[in-house]
Amino acid sequence: MIRKIIKINQEKCNGCGACAEACHESAIAMINGKANLIRDDYCDGLGDCLPVCPTDAISFEEREAAAYDEEAVKENQAAKAEPLACGCPGTNSKSITRSQCTTNEVVESQLTQWPVQIKLLPVKAPYFNGAKLLVAADCSAFAYGDFHQKFIRNHVTIIGCPKLDMVDYSDKLTEIIKNNDIKEVTVVRMEVPCCGGIENAVKTALQNSGKFIPWHVVTISSEGKILE
Repeated sequence: MIRKIIKINQEKCNGCGACAEACHESAIAMINGKANLIRDDYCDGLGDCLPVCPTDAISFEEREAAAYDEEAVKENQAAKAEPLACGCPGTNSKSITRSQCTTNEVVESQLTQWPVQIKLLPVKAPYFNGAKLLVAADCSAFAYGDFHQKFIRNHVTIIGCPKLDMVDYSDKLTEIIKNNDIKEVTVVRMEVPCCGGIENAVKTALQNSGKFIPWHVVTISSEGKILE
């Protein structure tokens, strides 16, 4: 059937993920750092995603498309919320949701930009503007099982290891914060002392930037638990 449906301009998309959050039908997913309409029959054509897109990458078009299927949407959303008994790291084998872990599926990546290594990142890029910044120690993503959903989701991700790189990250982070409209910063580090380097680098960068930006630190234990 010919009907109105959304169209996503991949060149304009900056990978912020706001449209995926706004879509009540879960018709949009972030794939390789870009928003994608995953199924025509999930899109109701109402366009809740349009006003939240900061780059005007989403528009309407009329084309041949499957009819909106409310039942299919409900089944998809129920599957994502279905609890599973799973032994993922940090879960202690308790029931978690499909969006966190499955035994037969790959959990969808929440990464919205590339590269992520601090030494490779530019100091100015479109995806930094209006971004929530995640600055994480390399090991933290391996220690905490639900890292993508808990921390990477809706953030621009920067990772590094001050001990292995043997460099002070504060200069690079200062330039990133100075040159872009960063809204907040989350630091995720391991409990080991060497991870203090990444926390101190962020603190120094915020001070040197001359900007007042909310920030907080999350510490992960070697057993994959968040320490209070």
